[in-house]
Amino acid sequence: MSDRGDNSNSVFCKICGTAYILPEDDVVGNLPHLLLCGHIFCAACLRSLEFINVIICPDCKVESTLPEGGVEGLQVDSRVIGLIYTAKMNKTRSSRIDRQRIHKVKPSSPVQENSTEVPHMAPSAQASDIKVTEEVMEDALLQASKSMAQLRDIHQTLVKGLSLQVKKEKARLQKELDQAMDEAYNILHHRKVVLLSELTHMEQHFPFSRRVMGKVEERMSALETAMQRAKQVHQFPSLESYCHLDSVLETLQAPVDVQSFEMYCLSQGSGLSWALQHDGLMQGLKTCLKINSGKIRLLDHSPPRTQLQGRGNQKPFRRSHTPPGEGRSLSHRGPMRSQQEEESQMMGQPALSPPPSYDPSPDSTPNVIIEEIIEEDQGTEMEGGPGAARRAGREESPVIGPELHQPNDRQKPEWKKVIPLDVIPANRGKVLQEWVLVTHVENPNHFYVRHVAEKKSAVMLSKKINSVSSGERCLFTTRDVLKTGSLVFVKWKEDAWCRAVVTEMFKRGCLDTVTSCPAPQLSRIRVYYQDYGFSKNLSLQGDEESPDLFISGLNNCLRKVDMAFQPELRRWPPQAIKCSLKDIVPADQVKGWTVEATDEFRRVVSLSVVEMHVFAQDQDFLLVDLKKAPMDCSTINVPLSLQEYLVFLDVAKFYSPVAWNARTMPCGRKPLQYYPPIYPSTHLELNAMVSHIIDPSHFYIQLVDNMEFWLLTAKLQEFYGGASLEGVREEKGLELYCPVLDQACVAVSDDKTWYRATVIGHPGGRQVEVSFVDFGNKKVLSVNHLRKIKDEFFALPAMALRCCLADVLPLERQQGWSEASTERFITLLNHKLVTAVATKEVPRSKALPVRLFLSSKSGNSCIADLLVTEQLARFNQGVRPSAPQDPVGDVVVWDPPFEALLGEGGSEPPEQAGDEAQELQPRLVLPPSLKDLRVRVTHVSSPGSFHVQLAWCDGQMKRLYEVLKQKYARSEPSEVEWQAGMFCAAYINGVWERAQLCSAVPSSSMAEVLRCDFGNKVKLHVTNLRPLLPHLEGSLALECTLTNVRPAGGRSSWTATACDFISEHLTGVTATITIQEKTEKGPVPVCLVCSNRAGQEVSIADFLVSEGLALKERKPSPSPPSMPTLEELPEETQGDACPPDLSCSPPPAPRPTPRTTPVREKIQTQLYQPPELPLCGHTQMSVSAVGEDGIIYAMTLQAERQFEQLRERLQQHMKTLPRQKPYTWKSVLGCAVMGPDMLWYRGQVLEVIGGHVKVRYVDQGLVENIPVCHVYPALLCDDVPQLCVPCQLHGVIPVGKVWQLDAVALLKELLLNRCVDMQLMDQPEDPRGCLMVQVFLQGLTLSRIMVHHQHASMDQLASADVQEHVEQGFPDLDDWDMDTEGLEAMDTVLGGFSNPSLPEEGERFRVTIKHLRTPNEVFLSPLEQGILKVDGESLEEALNTVNDHRETLAPLTDFPLEAPCLVEYSDGLYYRAKVLGFAGLNPLEVLVRHVDYGSDDTLPINKLRQIPPHLLMFPCKALKVRLAGFQPPRVRRELECLSYSPKWSMKAALEMIDLLHGNITASVTATEPELSVFLYDENGALVHLPLLNKGLADYN
Repeated sequence: MSDRGDNSNSVFCKICGTAYILPEDDVVGNLPHLLLCGHIFCAACLRSLEFINVIICPDCKVESTLPEGGVEGLQVDSRVIGLIYTAKMNKTRSSRIDRQRIHKVKPSSPVQENSTEVPHMAPSAQASDIKVTEEVMEDALLQASKSMAQLRDIHQTLVKGLSLQVKKEKARLQKELDQAMDEAYNILHHRKVVLLSELTHMEQHFPFSRRVMGKVEERMSALETAMQRAKQVHQFPSLESYCHLDSVLETLQAPVDVQSFEMYCLSQGSGLSWALQHDGLMQGLKTCLKINSGKIRLLDHSPPRTQLQGRGNQKPFRRSHTPPGEGRSLSHRGPMRSQQEEESQMMGQPALSPPPSYDPSPDSTPNVIIEEIIEEDQGTEMEGGPGAARRAGREESPVIGPELHQPNDRQKPEWKKVIPLDVIPANRGKVLQEWVLVTHVENPNHFYVRHVAEKKSAVMLSKKINSVSSGERCLFTTRDVLKTGSLVFVKWKEDAWCRAVVTEMFKRGCLDTVTSCPAPQLSRIRVYYQDYGFSKNLSLQGDEESPDLFISGLNNCLRKVDMAFQPELRRWPPQAIKCSLKDIVPADQVKGWTVEATDEFRRVVSLSVVEMHVFAQDQDFLLVDLKKAPMDCSTINVPLSLQEYLVFLDVAKFYSPVAWNARTMPCGRKPLQYYPPIYPSTHLELNAMVSHIIDPSHFYIQLVDNMEFWLLTAKLQEFYGGASLEGVREEKGLELYCPVLDQACVAVSDDKTWYRATVIGHPGGRQVEVSFVDFGNKKVLSVNHLRKIKDEFFALPAMALRCCLADVLPLERQQGWSEASTERFITLLNHKLVTAVATKEVPRSKALPVRLFLSSKSGNSCIADLLVTEQLARFNQGVRPSAPQDPVGDVVVWDPPFEALLGEGGSEPPEQAGDEAQELQPRLVLPPSLKDLRVRVTHVSSPGSFHVQLAWCDGQMKRLYEVLKQKYARSEPSEVEWQAGMFCAAYINGVWERAQLCSAVPSSSMAEVLRCDFGNKVKLHVTNLRPLLPHLEGSLALECTLTNVRPAGGRSSWTATACDFISEHLTGVTATITIQEKTEKGPVPVCLVCSNRAGQEVSIADFLVSEGLALKERKPSPSPPSMPTLEELPEETQGDACPPDLSCSPPPAPRPTPRTTPVREKIQTQLYQPPELPLCGHTQMSVSAVGEDGIIYAMTLQAERQFEQLRERLQQHMKTLPRQKPYTWKSVLGCAVMGPDMLWYRGQVLEVIGGHVKVRYVDQGLVENIPVCHVYPALLCDDVPQLCVPCQLHGVIPVGKVWQLDAVALLKELLLNRCVDMQLMDQPEDPRGCLMVQVFLQGLTLSRIMVHHQHASMDQLASADVQEHVEQGFPDLDDWDMDTEGLEAMDTVLGGFSNPSLPEEGERFRVTIKHLRTPNEVFLSPLEQGILKVDGESLEEALNTVNDHRETLAPLTDFPLEAPCLVEYSDGLYYRAKVLGFAGLNPLEVLVRHVDYGSDDTLPINKLRQIPPHLLMFPCKALKVRLAGFQPPRVRRELECLSYSPKWSMKAALEMIDLLHGNITASVTATEPELSVFLYDENGALVHLPLLNKGLADYN
């Protein structure tokens, strides 16, 4: 290191420039200490750099943690110490020699000195003296040269320092001037805002216009009321008797007299104007802004040498909490200076009250270290600010902090509040902490705190205020005048006073606030408590005739501040500090902070000391976070922080989450990150899987030849997936409450699998956006789906490689990849195995360019070539398509002809020629290559006529739309004689398009037009048509017809079924066509291919044939053209030289090595033996699988035990079989299959799909697609029949005669891995057929459950046979002779409840409201009917009798809709009800309605009982009716609504409940389609009228 050299500067400190000093008896040493980075500094400078036991090196910014001994514990540089010792010894030795030499040269006696006779000296003595003199001169010259070198270094340092000093001082003064001008502008802007705020009630200055407007509003209100009454009378003529019809008609028919309203009032002004005092403004600017000559301040980072030596072992300054006058340190926050002191300092005069000197008290409790070295590159700050305090000398900390104004919309005092220097972090890299007490809370972004450490000084201040305020000089008199912003004493409690600032005053007899008011005329005052942060209104009562009595009452609650005490009082800064929680905003920023958020904030921080973390300052707010200190070791009910706690409660959200930063994170430790992915070497073939695709320029691949990743994934599932989300959180403590950006974590996906992820965003609402680092996809998840990641899962790097497809570009570079290109790319590669080859090395921040190849039977297909061939992409400049790679075998590979190579450039479609200067082509131009054209089907009429748009014409379509919009967007309709066949511009669905008229139309009617670019016809009004410019005529839609098919049924035209079928499946889809031949007229014959849901390419012609809607039209296929031999090619193509235009092309890209296709062995196997079907009757079976076709695979209990034995036999048998070979799977039926648990099972081949085989496990029924390497074509244990039996539900018909996907999902949810009761109805004729069964789940048949969920319907013929099958029983059972005499069959309960009879329509009757569902839907009970008795009992008596013997009630076993029953209520009694339906299946719950009360309830089936027949003879007491005359409001203004009926607000429902109390009468208005009534209150008025008047409902 340069610091440890042997030059002369090594013994001087680089920061302060002082020499290192060795400690001696009476001298404090200043030793050189060595930091971890190797740089050396003196002990005094290192003490000033220390912050929380960490020192940041000023040279290299490396952090060094101090040992236990602090700075003195650091290693001392021995080399520098050696230099100091050597220099000191040389100096001592030189001084001793000099003294000896001087002693020798000095005369011996005065006699010799005065003698004129020169004594005779010996020659040897004279030579010795000359030699000594020369040595002395040499030493002196050596010392002088050292001194000169040192002086030159000092001079050079001073020259450079002076220039830097001037530069810094100029920058500081310029910044202070800018800040002063900004503050002046803020003051002017504030004055402007205040003046503009006085214009809020300008309407008061126009009384005449307000009076005229009031007359108009009265007339409008009267007319609106009359119109409402007229509408009601017109709708319900019976209301005519309730209103004065003559007055209503008079109001409606009265005309409006415009002359009666003085409209000339709008031309009058207010008489207000602005006035600017120019002279006063100029004089004020000269006075308020000038340059002062004040005390010289130190600009260096450290004190001079004398100060450093004087405090060698002194600790850094810390905050002192002693009050002013008692030794309070100026290094913390100085006392507030009065205006007179500031003016005297500005004028260069001494202040009236000089600040006390620093006198550290040993009893003071240090809180936070405030000394810190600020780097020069952090910029200068305003004088007096925290940054300037640290750049100045340590003995001169600033006195005044930033000016903070109190928050209020009203006028606030201009009080300069001090923000403590130890509270504001000067360096943003530090987070300071203090213990505070929250005094007042407005909301989480506006609250006030007080330091706990200032409690002693607060008590002393309170005592001083109490002692001063008790004097007579603080009492108000009748001559005193109060002003806004003045300081007063307010009575806090008995014998306790507190200081406050006057913010508002109201003068007696005046409604507006005043800025000054005599004390006797004061009526109300608002004060702001500086030490607590809140405001309070004080109302003053008094008599105007007795001012002395009023002043006496005023002095009981308010005192003035003595002028002599004000300077001393201003030294005590306000105790309340204005704060805001950092980086959080309300959950709903429109509504703002809710009462719940503020109350929760108060509840957490009330009456408790909290820890405050200070991050920064924003204007007059401190941006902080509060943490509640735990009182014990438990963490229950203790939030992590107020920020995270409020966000966790969803009452707040983070505003702008930032990534992890070592300077802002209080933990001081960066979390672990994943290793970046390892890019493969270039031109190396790798097997990979495409895991996620955004577009061809942005996708992710994953290398598959990495077993470590699969082991890591298995460990992830074992650790995180062994329990539920709750279990992982509770048992292992891995919950993430507040994840930060770029934090590594583990996230669960939709497939309930855990994957490694990284947090990349915070959308809000406890949602987190994560990126799965091993796959590349992104997803928004709840925080509950994230967990902390263990360190062992960081071992592997991120597995997803971000790539881009090499050698190709989008067709239109500015627009990027088209939707068709991206969809085709996804169809080809998504989640498929490919061969990837990296083309060049790139930084890890960029995508890796790769070439992708798909393996198939015909060879290796290059994806880039496929996209270019399909007109979905274009090659980069200088890149040519690669030759296809065919597998090695009998196939001959031919090079393309030379003419084809030369013609490559001209085969590109017009859109691929370049993005510059493309001409607009209004007509469709087909590309030279008519094969595999990517199209979009726009309109389908029939298989013989449909229209498509070519994908590469998208750019032309967009440009055409832009031209049409530019030409016709602002055009007006004109009279045009529209003729058939005319081209026009049509405005269709908000877009201008090209169209052609189908027939001539008049100028004022509808016209039918053909959309030229889509092919369908629409009807428009002629006002939406414009004449089309001639150069825009044409069409980009291609009319096509399917080839090789003809209509079925011997017809010459296509059936409506075929047309509707193909229109439903093809309209709007993206497909591929191959044009068979070009035709000038009529549809173009094409072969249309599109992808199905499985991603397989399907020919539409073959699809129609398979559906029976078309017949195959067989034609003799032409023989394929013979390929030319090498001799047949032109001579110029047989040479080895490359053509001139191709010689500069890059070398061909590396291709995967051709793979040989070994000869496949033909093998044939048979099916396993069919299962042994059980006998008809009841049995228990275990469901092992449910097929996609709804077939249920079940095993008997005996078969389950046999399956365990069979599995062991299979594993032993597989060990004896030979090694697998390539097989042909077409003739293989039975086989052995390796399952996911790596065990072998018996299977059946269903279908061969490429390199995979679709198999069914014959002993379980499961169906899977597995690789052929996991299938062995051999029968194992063929003596054992299949163990699972296929079953079908009996008595039901699926919707559409095929079980739908949602129905199959419900079957799997109900049956999988469950042992159920089955009734075997019928055995199939085929032993491999399906067994017809009825499945019972907790007493319910599965067939009824499927019918209830509308997945099937009951088969009446089959359901009639169910009872017959049940009665047959098992034929092998013994015939028991049972005595059934005396047993009677229970009568079947038929029918339901009856409704009570109501009077005729229009007749009123008294009712009571039982239940309200919505404001216009209630349950009522008539009161004028007599009490009905059955067998001498009323309904209440009959229910009491039934409840007395409720243990004898039979449970309800059948649940048809509207079925009557008895249900148990919460009081343990049974009441009448009826079944409405099933509410849940797991557990099974039923929705019922209490017929005598109208309320609904959800109950388990064990609380339902069969109802006795005599209870059905009583009619229902709660009758459901609809209230007529009103409906829900069209515009709902209330936020809270009924969850089950959102049209109605909660306020309307509560209002209606209040209106239905009392004596209510009703009259029937209609009985069809539902019972409707009018309800009247005690006065005979309709009960719903208040809802209409309040806007909670509308007239119906």
